Amino acid sequence: MSEVNTDDINQRHRLRMERKKAIIDAKIAAADKQIGIIIVNTGNGKGKSSSGFGMAIRAMGHGMKVGVVQFIKGAMSTGEEKFLRRFPDEVSFHAMGEGYTWVTQDRERDMEKAKVAWEQAKVFLSDPAIGLVLFDELNIALKYRYLDVDTVIADLLERPAMQHVVITGRGAPAELIAIADTVTEMGEVKHAFKAGIGAQEGTEW
Repeated sequence: MSEVNTDDINQRHRLRMERKKAIIDAKIAAADKQIGIIIVNTGNGKGKSSSGFGMAIRAMGHGMKVGVVQFIKGAMSTGEEKFLRRFPDEVSFHAMGEGYTWVTQDRERDMEKAKVAWEQAKVFLSDPAIGLVLFDELNIALKYRYLDVDTVIADLLERPAMQHVVITGRGAPAELIAIADTVTEMGEVKHAFKAGIGAQEGTEW
């Protein structure tokens, strides 16, 4: 068995990384626009809201004010709500749903709550002092047609130029995906629930 020459391996790695760095540096230099973006997290995998709240905290770390509207959710207090409410000067948090659709079982009531929540969303979308807004589970409200997608898109596109928007939830409509700047579809590989492990504080809410 031949002896591995670590010097050769390290040299090849360094050359590959040099080439990769040159390519990445060129792409960074070409991406010179600074503008607020729309980010959509969708798919059946876990992590859509978790990512959204991570970005909210990231924005806060940069001194940005954050607005949060939770659609559907609101029947129970969550860890993210308890945490972010500690920073009332930096975050305006509105949990405006009454629970998951299979729990409420009342489409008309859900539609009314979604419309009220969107009115609050529009307040954030008209305020240039808000650097990032998170519309958690908005995709669900759009999927079930609780809100008109064209109206929502029109409001999104009229927001302040430097405001970022993060939208989460399964089933993002094609119209929203088309106007978004960044779209991530989270795919499920495994989920503890399917192995009989119930939802728990700190991981699910």
